[in-house]
This record gives sequence, C-alpha cells and structure tokens, in this order.
Amino acid sequence: MDKSEKSNLLEGQIAVLRENQKGSHTMPAPKLYPHQWLWDSCFIAIGMRHIDVAFAKAEIISLFDGQWSNGMIPNMIFDSGRAYRRDRDMWRSWLSPFAPAHVATSGITQPPMLAEAVKQIGELLPKAERKLFYRQVLPKLVKYHEWLYAERDPHSEGLVLQIHPYETGLDNTPPWLMQLREHSMPWWITVIEKTRLDSLINLVRRDTRHVPPGQRMNNIDALIYWDVVRRLRRKNYDISRILHRSLFCIEDITFNSILVRANTILQELATDSRIKLPTELLTNAKRAQIALSACWSEKDALFYSRDFITHELIDIPTVGSLIPLYSGAISKQKAEKLVQKLTNYKDFAANFPVPSVPLSSPYFNHEMYWQGPSWININWLIINGLRQYGYDSIADELTNKSLELVEKSGPYEYFSPIEGTGLGAARFSWTAALTIDFIKMKKQEDTTKN
Repeated sequence: MDKSEKSNLLEGQIAVLRENQKGSHTMPAPKLYPHQWLWDSCFIAIGMRHIDVAFAKAEIISLFDGQWSNGMIPNMIFDSGRAYRRDRDMWRSWLSPFAPAHVATSGITQPPMLAEAVKQIGELLPKAERKLFYRQVLPKLVKYHEWLYAERDPHSEGLVLQIHPYETGLDNTPPWLMQLREHSMPWWITVIEKTRLDSLINLVRRDTRHVPPGQRMNNIDALIYWDVVRRLRRKNYDISRILHRSLFCIEDITFNSILVRANTILQELATDSRIKLPTELLTNAKRAQIALSACWSEKDALFYSRDFITHELIDIPTVGSLIPLYSGAISKQKAEKLVQKLTNYKDFAANFPVPSVPLSSPYFNHEMYWQGPSWININWLIINGLRQYGYDSIADELTNKSLELVEKSGPYEYFSPIEGTGLGAARFSWTAALTIDFIKMKKQEDTTKN
C-alpha cells in the first residue's frame, strides 16, 4: 500500500467515525446498533485519539455516565429516543436499586477494555493534561474493577464469571451456545424449534432487517439469549439471586484475559498518577494472573473457558483460546504454542485471519457472526499480544492482512476469513477506528526504523 492509498484509506475511516458520532459518543452502526456499547467505545476511542483526542476522552467519560452505584459499567447505554423504548423495556435496568436514575442501561457488563483505552489516550496527551485525565477517570475505573471481583469472583479464586454470552462480546461463540442448549433450554423454545415456528421471530429482530439472516445467530439461539435476559431481569440483576440454583455460569477466557491485562494497565496508570490502589484489588490482580493458568489444556495446547460450577474446561476451541496472548501473563512457552496454532492452516491461518473458530471446527461457518468470520478488534488484541512476546514479524503480517481486509471490502463489522468479503453492518465504527490505529502505528514504526 503506497502513501496515497494509505491516505485515502485513512480519510475514509475518519469519515465513518464522524458520521456515526452522536453527542459525546459514537454509535457502532446507526441502523443496527443505535446505542452506546462498552467495548465498542473503548476501541473507537483508541482510533479516535489520533484524529481528535478531545473526543476520544469524551467517548470514554461518557461511559461512566452509565456506571451503576455498585461500580458496574453496563455493556449498553440506551438512546433515550421514543423509537428505542422497546430496547429499554427489554432490560428494565431500573429494577435494580444500583442502576442510574437518569439513563437506561443494560443489566450486564462487557470485556473491560476501559483501562487500555484510557492508557492509549493518555499517551497522546501532554503530561499535565494526561495526569488530570487519569485522576478524573481512575476512581471510577477502580470502582469498576472492585465490582468485578466483589460480585463476579465470589470464591476469591481469581477468575471472574459471566452471566450472559453478551458479556463476552463474542455473542454466539460455540462454548456458550453448547452450555445454554444443555442447561438453559426452556420447554417453550423447544416447542418452537420442533414446530419450526422460529421464522416468525424475524418479525421482531432488528439485526435481520439490516443484515442477511445467514450472517447472524439463528432464531432459536436468539430466543435462548432473550430468555436469559428475562431471567436476569426477574431477579433484579441481583448476583446472589442469579447464582442461587444457577445451572451454569462461565468463566470466559476472553473476558478474563482482557481483565488480567486491564489490571496491569490500571496499576501503571495509578503509578503515573501517584494514586494508591486498594490492597484488596492488588491482591485480586495477582491472584487473577495465576488463575489464568487453570484454563490451560496441556493436551490441546490451548486455553479454554471454564465452567464456574464444575471447574471443568469447556474444550471447544475458539479465537478466545488465543486471547491470553493479550493478557501478557502467560509463559513464553505457552505463548509459543498459541502462535503455532495461529499460524497453522488447520487452525487459524486463514486467507484473511483470524477466524473466530478454527477452520477445522465443526462450528465453522465463514459468514456466521462469531462462528467463523474475522474481526478487526480481535486482530488488534492478538497483534498487541504478539508484540508483547516479541513476535513482531507475525504481528506485522496480521496488521497488513487486517488493512487489506478493510481496503478490499470497507470497514465492515466482520469479514469472511476465506474470501475477505465484508459481512454484518457496513461502515462499522470500531473497524474504522482500529484501521486508523493500524495506519498511524505503522507510520510511527516506519519513522522509528528510518
């Protein structure tokens, strides 16, 4: 890609972010995703910092506007418009005494990318402004991390649990689907599936009105996910009631890997700001690094999510199995084995990597949401992890492949790892933002080399 091509690609991504802005945050895709999402905003801010660092700061600060009084930061902050009343009513966050009164949110969280986004923004701020920014957000960020361990690690084992697949960010990832179908399949959904009435669900689904149904989770799985929300809502999002007689909860490997890295970054931010972190939080952070090893399968040379109740590994490989690279907390030997999987053509070395499940997986479908397609944000996490372990040439190759995807098809939500075609929502914000980050970081690396 020559200089003019990079310039055109860059300008195109900037235009996408500008058109998707709404107030102090950025919508992932206005028609399909009209609200604010937690890890979307974090990835968006990482790219936006290069072109408008003040807006990148506002993007992050706006997430704290939805923070619950117990510390949770929800995965969604809803648009207050009349058109989205049904979305707000689906979650009914106001049932919890901890939910904010001034804004409607979901009742669950999402991978904790906030510390990373704060750090990335801070790197482009003057020293005095950086310290002010850190001091503004750190107390709320600390409270969020404290909530994660207080509510989601009830046995102080180091791994935090998730109560809905949406919390992983990898919505219909196969390990969760398997667990839900095994432990959480209501009789009425079974009846709908057997009578083949599930096609009627498309009448109330927003996503299949804007994206071909074959690129989204099927209607039965969507119903199961909705039923889980209904159960959480019925228990007023009270974690003690949710865990009481719960048939399943998962300690997701992607979520926990991101949290381990976030803990490390949080300590760096606190040191830079001369803020002392709570002793208990530091203890939990150390415990989390050690606990991640419990998700390692020596037999398969992969990390897996773990069943919270049985402590058994859910040995279904997905791209999440590689995300411990991003944590920075695994051994060099384990990192090497993950890199071998990443570069193996039977596993994750697709034409346009990194597929969301291995190419050899029985779940693999190159167009189906988190069951095959490649995602730019996942590539960004893996690239970051590769660089931490010194695999710079592989990281460079994956960066170039990611840029090739966007140049070929545009900033789509996800891409076919076989054909490189864009799938899901077009003009997708985090794809545009992280493309900007790739371009800017490549330019910085080229300047350093020269």
